[in-house]
Parts: sequence; structure tokens; C-alpha cells
Amino acid sequence: MTATYHKYILDFKRPSGTSRGVMTTKETWFIILDANGKRGIGECGILRGLSFDDRPDYEDKLKWVCKHIDLGLNTLLGELTEFPSIQFGLEIAFKSLEGATEFDLFPSNFTRGEASIPINGLIWMGDESFMKTQIKQKIEAGFSCIKMKIGAIDFETELSLLKSIRKEFSPSDIELRVDANGAFSPDDALRKLERLSEFKLHSIEQPIKQGQFVAMAKLCEQTPLPIALDEELIGVFDVTKKQELLQIIKPQYIILKPSLVGGFKGSNEWISLAEQLNIGWWITSALESNIGLNAIAQWTYTLDSKMPQGLGTGSLFTNNFDSPLKVKNGTLQYDKSMTWNIELLTQNL
Repeated sequence: MTATYHKYILDFKRPSGTSRGVMTTKETWFIILDANGKRGIGECGILRGLSFDDRPDYEDKLKWVCKHIDLGLNTLLGELTEFPSIQFGLEIAFKSLEGATEFDLFPSNFTRGEASIPINGLIWMGDESFMKTQIKQKIEAGFSCIKMKIGAIDFETELSLLKSIRKEFSPSDIELRVDANGAFSPDDALRKLERLSEFKLHSIEQPIKQGQFVAMAKLCEQTPLPIALDEELIGVFDVTKKQELLQIIKPQYIILKPSLVGGFKGSNEWISLAEQLNIGWWITSALESNIGLNAIAQWTYTLDSKMPQGLGTGSLFTNNFDSPLKVKNGTLQYDKSMTWNIELLTQNL
């Protein structure tokens, strides 16, 4: 078996804003395996400024992985604890090598085009008119769950946007989720959550920055609306530490981005622990290309969750790879009439 790695820069169609700043490009890396005339493709979806493995020796580690690929998947995963995005890329690549084609990872009713995955419509930060336009587009496109990023523009403006949605659409019409990306301070977070709760929100993601266990635990205990941990899970790899975090903070939900928490293996550990503690969960992509998104979507379908997942990111980029994944009526579907353009894909890499 031989392995190579390749860097690829995804270009956003429009600069995308979060409370951490505005993104115009997204760096990603691919591992390609070749063995016995077959090819496996995996994506290492690093998020600069957020991923635990955003470190200077990232490419050196990819070189090391390719050089030692014959150690096998399990051994490599054990050596890559501090590189969760590379762990995930390897899991995808090995699974890809086993499939009927590079992209048949978890055959199911989803990949046969007979079932779909409910997803949320993502509203990016921007000025009020831009956010209003996005909201209108998502509702017209058939989404029954909308996730709005908050925390970067004036809080009163964000409240007025939520109010305008609720004037037209009740909680039974549209489920509203908000994501603060840690933008609130512990001192004013509860007050802001109380004001947000007036709009019957499903949940708020990461209201305060990660790593403030005592403050987050207190917030989860007192909150008038459910809190979902996201960034809080990054960098927690030991199963005992994962259990401690959930037992101390007691969140209502956790959100799992496989590229950030150690792939399928790391995500499954979190899910198992969460279910033992009656904590809800859902899966979200981390701005991967359609190659990584395909892997996450196929795996997510096998988990049989009825909640809307965060998998609607495939159309964000101008230079994404054509794939059978498509968003229709607020769901992610697999259009069997569409095929992957392997030649184009490998040329681009």
C-alpha cells in the first residue's frame, strides 16, 4: 500500500462570518491510499484557529503517516491522538479503500437514494439585511430548522431578527437554533439567555468560551433554554476525561464534528457517554469539502437520529467537488443519477 497527501484550498462563494471572524477560504488536506489497483480517499478537515491539531508540525505529521501507512489503521490512530482531523482522514481513506467505489463508505437506504437526512439551514453573520435575506431563502427552500450564528453584531439587532421570524413562524413551524461560538461573557450570559428564551429556541450552542467548566456548569444548571456544547469538546480525547466533562457540566446537548473530535471513533465515544447520561446530541460538519461531508453524512444516517443535523455546508464553496449530495426541502439527499468526477478530482488535487 502507498499513501500520499495533498493540500487543497476551498474558496467561499461569499465571505462567511462567525463571532471568531470572517472566512474567505478554508484549508483542507487529503490522504490518498493505493493498494491492489484500488484507491481510497480521505479528508483531513482542519479548521485553523479552532482545531486542536492546528500546529506547525501538521504537514510533518501527514508525511509521517504516509511513510508509515503499513502500520495499519488501528496503530496509526493510536499514534495520532493529538491530530483528530488526521485520524478522521485516515478512517475515511481506509473505509473508502474497502468500498465498491471510493465513495461507498456506509451503504444504506440513504446512499441508495431511498431516504434523506433532515438538516438545519445555516444563517451566517452579516448585517441585518443580509441575515434577513438568508432567513427568507432558507424558509422558502423548505427548511423547518434554522441555525443562526449570533454574537458578532449588536445583540439587540439579533433579538429583533429572531422576533421577526417568530412573528411569522411559530415553534411548530420553524425550529430555531442559535450558535454563539463562545461570544458571551460568563457575567452576562444568563441575562442574554433569558432574553433569547422569549423566542422559544430549540437550543444555543456554546454561549461562553470553552474551558470555563465551573461557569458553564452553573449556566447549564440555571439556563432557561437548552445549551449544546460544541467547542467545549475539542481537545478532550481520553474517555475518562470525556465522562468527567459531561458529568461536571451536565449540558442538555453535545454537538459532534468528527474532524474536531477524532473521527468516527472519537464521536462514537462521546455519543455512548452522552446517552448514558441522557444528554442529547447531533452531528455537524466542519466546513469539509464534499468528500468529507459525504463520509459524515453516510455515517450519520446509520446512527438513526431523527433530529436535524448540521450537514448543509456543501454549497458554500466555488471549487467544491461535484457529488451526489444535494439539499432539497430541508433535507440532505443522495442523488444516484449524479456521479463523482474522479479524474477532475484527482487533477484538482
